[in-house]
Formats: sequence, structure tokens, C-alpha cells
Amino acid sequence: MSTAAEFVAVSQVFGDFTAVDSIDLAIAEGKLTTLLGPSGCGKTTSLRMLAGYAAPTSGTIRIAGVDSTRTPPEKRDLGMVFQSYALFPHLSVADNVGYGLKLRGVDTTERRRRVMETLDLVGLAHLAASKPKKLSGGQQQRVALARAIAIRPKLLLLDEPLSNLDARLRVQMRAEIRRIQGETGLTVVLVTHDQDEALEMSDDMVLMRAGRIMQQGAPQQVFPNPANRFVADFLGYENFVTAADGTLLAVRPEHLTATADVTPGGAAHDGLQLTGRVTDVAYRGVDLLVTVQATDASGADVRLLSDVRSTGAESVAIGDRVTVSAPAGRLVALAD
Repeated sequence: MSTAAEFVAVSQVFGDFTAVDSIDLAIAEGKLTTLLGPSGCGKTTSLRMLAGYAAPTSGTIRIAGVDSTRTPPEKRDLGMVFQSYALFPHLSVADNVGYGLKLRGVDTTERRRRVMETLDLVGLAHLAASKPKKLSGGQQQRVALARAIAIRPKLLLLDEPLSNLDARLRVQMRAEIRRIQGETGLTVVLVTHDQDEALEMSDDMVLMRAGRIMQQGAPQQVFPNPANRFVADFLGYENFVTAADGTLLAVRPEHLTATADVTPGGAAHDGLQLTGRVTDVAYRGVDLLVTVQATDASGADVRLLSDVRSTGAESVAIGDRVTVSAPAGRLVALAD
């Protein structure tokens, strides 16, 4: 598989703070790669270095195999969509989309053709003459996407592009961006802090923490096999217990059950069994969230979360002694 861009031992240091710590990262051509992690993990700094808006303190950035570490942004042939969309309010939708083409000297006839072609791709050809202020948030986001796509960039960079939209629109735009990427074959790098967004949209997912890459791979590989506690916690495993042999185990809330039948046990080949006391029960319509305080095999107090369908779920109440259990196949052994 061809590499569209590559980071080689790239660092970014601001005084005493290391924002990006000597990362190596290959971005596959024609795929959607997400940089995922909490605030301050280095994902946006990495995107800005790829775009050319920040120079790395050390290391090399290659785009299409060419050392572009010191190449200015306007010469990198990249499209970028910011969190704020950054549309020109005085220009029509068509003129906003054609702005980058005009800067590149594309003649009027070809520019109009490519603008309408791109607006048709994002479903906004009928609004070509409108001004941005007349558009909804989702429509403005599509215009920003169209402007970035129209120049036919080597890479399309998206910096938290959905964060200003409401929940319903975010879900719609995830599918829309994925469709556009699939139809155009663009290489897309998306920065997000939303695990659902990354899981749904990514071909390749890069989880970052404190400037370092914790794990990289397809969602179908990473999600069931988190490399460490940070990755598991970030992806919503929530329950962590230590087995008798000292192994740290993770299990997702939907794979943990809490029953009133108190059976002593621990983490073993046949799964997990711990006794504990219910500290909270939250009915959420389709599911029931039960919080249990227990002690694992190491003697440590652990807070466990069981998330089961409310239909047919066993009735438990705050203060009840319960057994929490999970089958062996649902337990994930973590490196740390």
C-alpha cells in the first residue's frame, strides 16, 4: 500500500513542554486516518505540522515521498477544513468553493465546472448563489469540505470538523464525509477526540497520549485488542481488575453481568467472578447501568460497571450483595 505522508522521528517542543514526542507515522494513500485522543495529546499539533502551519523541532515529514518538512503550507497541495469552517461571508457558496482554484490560476470556465462538480458531490449545487449566513451549520460544513476538495489536494486534513454540530448532524456528516472520501479516493487525515467518530469513520486509527502514539490500526483490530490501559479506557472498557497471576484485565460494561446469586470466585480460565455490593442503579430505557464496588484478586478495591438490556434484566437494588461475572472470551489482558 502506498504511503501518502510520513512522520519520521518527529517532535514538537514548546519550552519545557513536549507536544509531540518523536513519533513515526505512515499515512496510507486513499484511506481515512484518524488521530484520536484527549485534549493535549498532540493530535492537532501533528496535523498542523503536516499542514505546514508549524515546523517540527526535529524529525522529517514526507508528503508523497518528498521531504516537505520546511515546505510552506501553500506549496504542499493540501486541503484543510477547520473547526470554524472559515468561510468568507461576503462571497457566495460558489465563490467560496472556487476561491482556492482562483488562487491557483485555474481559468474561469474550468473553475466553474469544478465548483459545480464539487458542490454536486456534497449535495449543495442548488445553493451555489447563496451566502454562507443563509446556510445551516451542516450546510456550511459541506461548503468548507467542497472548498477543500475542489483543489484536488494530495491530502485532505480535517481538524475536529464536526464539533460545532449538534448530535444528529454529527452522525449524518460522519456518513457524508465517509461517502465523499470513498467516491473521490482522497487521502483524509481527521483529528477527533470522539471515539465513536473514529471507530465509525476510520480505515486506520491512531491513538495518542502525551505526544506519543499508543496504538495504531484498523478499528476492527484495535477495538477488541487494546494495547494498554489507556487505550482500553479511552475506548470505553471502563472495568479493570487484576487477576490472581497479576495480569491486568479489562472488560466492557455490556459484557459484565450482576446477579443476586453471590458466588465467590475470581479471574480464572472460565472467566471473571467477583462478589461486591451495588452502589448505584440507573435505568436508561433500553438498558440498566449497575455500579458495583468489589475487591479483585490483588486485594484492591475496584468499581465495576454492568450495562445490560433492561428487558429481562435481573432486578437489583442499591445495597444488594451481587456476583459480577464475565466469560473468559470477553476478558482482555493488557500490557499495562
